Amino acid sequence: MRLERDGAVARVTLSRPEAHNAFNAELIRGLTTTFNTLALEPATALRAVVLAGEGKSFSAGADVEWMRASVSLSLEENAADAARMQAMFIAIDTCPVPVIARVQGAALGGGMGLCAVADIVLASADATFGFTETRLGLLPAVISPFVLAKIGESHARALFPGGERFDAERARQIGLVHEVLAGERALDARLDAVVGELLSAGPTAARAAKAMVRDMRTLTPAEARAHTVQHIAEQRTSAEGQEGLTAFVEKRPPFWRG
Repeated sequence: MRLERDGAVARVTLSRPEAHNAFNAELIRGLTTTFNTLALEPATALRAVVLAGEGKSFSAGADVEWMRASVSLSLEENAADAARMQAMFIAIDTCPVPVIARVQGAALGGGMGLCAVADIVLASADATFGFTETRLGLLPAVISPFVLAKIGESHARALFPGGERFDAERARQIGLVHEVLAGERALDARLDAVVGELLSAGPTAARAAKAMVRDMRTLTPAEARAHTVQHIAEQRTSAEGQEGLTAFVEKRPPFWRG
């Protein structure tokens, strides 16, 4: 994989085009390390992450040679292998900065997991999706907590067992994809626009808004009410909140848009 920077925007690219960016141990380790490192950057230094795949596909799931090696692993070794992949998805899911997935070609198996842990998913109209693990006698187990949070139990129950492939429009209808673009040129233009929108938001506010959504997963209604009241009060009295409100009243751009 490659990591490139353009100011406060990071671009993480899966770079195994000859294998349709399929996962192997090296790629899993690289993504985990990269996102854990990016998570340490301050809000003003890193404001968006683009997750993309080089070549014809976004990610076609697990690498054939990597799967072949797993045949000879013990139960304990397979569990450790799966735990490493799970740690990769957790690193992306918990990254404090908004993550945008740019999807073209195939997004299958583990590639679906990447879509599930991204905050914004933009796909080309010719992209193909599928929870194809059962076609190999396996399960979409490691990605399931993230996928269920994204598309819900009903769609998962319909799509997990058969492993059928489906198009970008259905992916949008079930909530896995947010926007479908006519081609890669349109995809990149929309990607630039979305990054621009994120850069127009307050750096700490954007991160806090993402964190709030994740926090709601585990809070009771009473806890959620108290949590949101406390967090908006903290944001309003923060230096960024004060600057944003003052800039609005004075009809000028806030400092983060300067």
